[in-house]
Amino acid sequence: MTDPQPLLHMTHISRSFPGVQALDDVELVVYPGEILALVGENGAGKSTLMRVLSGVFPPDSGEIFWNGRRVAVHSPHDAQALGISMIHQELALIPYLDVGKNIYLGREPKGTIPGTIDWKKLYQMARQQLDRLGLEIDPRMQVSLLPLAQQQMVEVAKALSLDARLIVMDEPTSSLTEREVETLFQQMRALREQGVSIIFITHRLEEIFEVADRVMVLRDGELVGTEPIANVTEEQIIRMMVGREVTDIYERIDRESTADVILEVEGLSSHGVIEDISFKLYRGEILGLAGLVGAGRTELAEAIFGVRPTDRGTVRLDGREITIRRPAQAIQHGIGFVPEDRKAQGLFLRMSVGANIVMALLERLTRWGIIRHRRVERIAESFVQRLDIRTPSLRQRVRNLSGGNQQKVVIAKWLTLEPKVLILDEPTRGIDVGAKAEIHRLMNQLAERGVGILMISSELPEVLGVSDRVLVMHEGRLSGEFDPRTASQDEIMSAATGSLANNSNGRMGKS
Repeated sequence: MTDPQPLLHMTHISRSFPGVQALDDVELVVYPGEILALVGENGAGKSTLMRVLSGVFPPDSGEIFWNGRRVAVHSPHDAQALGISMIHQELALIPYLDVGKNIYLGREPKGTIPGTIDWKKLYQMARQQLDRLGLEIDPRMQVSLLPLAQQQMVEVAKALSLDARLIVMDEPTSSLTEREVETLFQQMRALREQGVSIIFITHRLEEIFEVADRVMVLRDGELVGTEPIANVTEEQIIRMMVGREVTDIYERIDRESTADVILEVEGLSSHGVIEDISFKLYRGEILGLAGLVGAGRTELAEAIFGVRPTDRGTVRLDGREITIRRPAQAIQHGIGFVPEDRKAQGLFLRMSVGANIVMALLERLTRWGIIRHRRVERIAESFVQRLDIRTPSLRQRVRNLSGGNQQKVVIAKWLTLEPKVLILDEPTRGIDVGAKAEIHRLMNQLAERGVGILMISSELPEVLGVSDRVLVMHEGRLSGEFDPRTASQDEIMSAATGSLANNSNGRMGKS
């Protein structure tokens, strides 16, 4: 540490909401030029603490000191004026504006004529920020046209453009490729050398050992401890986070293989994104689908579910060819789809937990246009108990739940339909290690009941640890099929980058 005096000192911070003590006497210290990893299960209080720091929530009690001076942070503007910049997990970009305008929104350079903007200078400045991150992105490109990973990096460039002394990064790597993650880490290290401090929030514990100087652990709104990263192991951090041993994060149950094909896809193509995809999903099987960002995994799921139009190909369910041109048809056939972006595509955030759970079933719970509320509540309550969804009540707005519990609500919504096939796109993205284990156990329970599961995941340990078989995609095509019990991460990555495409090594006989 370059200076014994903290840059930031939050002391005795408490904050409560109706029925929930979100923070209880928490202390956070950040020194100049250090990277502090902030970890904890969903609902541990990480986001609430950062919202107190950024002026979104006032604390019920406690004080904030900046460079040894007590300060009042009443708004995000106050935090920015101090030199605190936030990169939120949910992107705060304006999709219809271009990259440069997003980076310097509200801070546009003035033109020579009063009341005008020097657009040439703005794009030059944006280009410089993108170059700092090694991004080959046109600053004049509309943000909505960029892949999610590149949108995330634009957020990083926007934060860096503020010349902040403290940057809070909330799950900044959740949508990035390995190369982009390493580029981000290089920039984080460079910022540390320049004396900039970083609070790094992540659920990928292996990442904190690459860049963090210290780690701070929250559990149930309380500070468990803060330790130099050199003094702890990943297992110790997990134990601090959950208060127990989590030995089987990736829990595969060896099931007897079956020849009972529940879903068969043959020659499925969608112009420009997937080409000639053929595979079989067996009853009671978890089929992992791996690949790099942009490989076409999500597009394949959308094509099967009727979100994306197809040019050719057939889909068979229980041996019978079916036509799916819209999601309603997929649902009628017994196919469910948990999308990658649960907040934008999977949930109605302003509605209650109970309403979200029964949403897909609502038509069946209506008689003569009247909703049978008692049955709705019984069904919703049964799934809250079955999936251990932690909510004060069914009437709680789903946006107030932790990420892991929101994900359980999305899954519960589809389980109400008793699907034959369940497609899970990044089912554990952005949730903590304890919730991951719970989601994996739920997947195994569904497979044991005969549900065929197609799981898309960017985390290779998850793909290899949970799946019964693994398919790999590269540039819109299948490039390999592997037995996860014998395959290595290197083999999966080779297939994902195309170097093992059409190679029989590591492939399985069952297809």
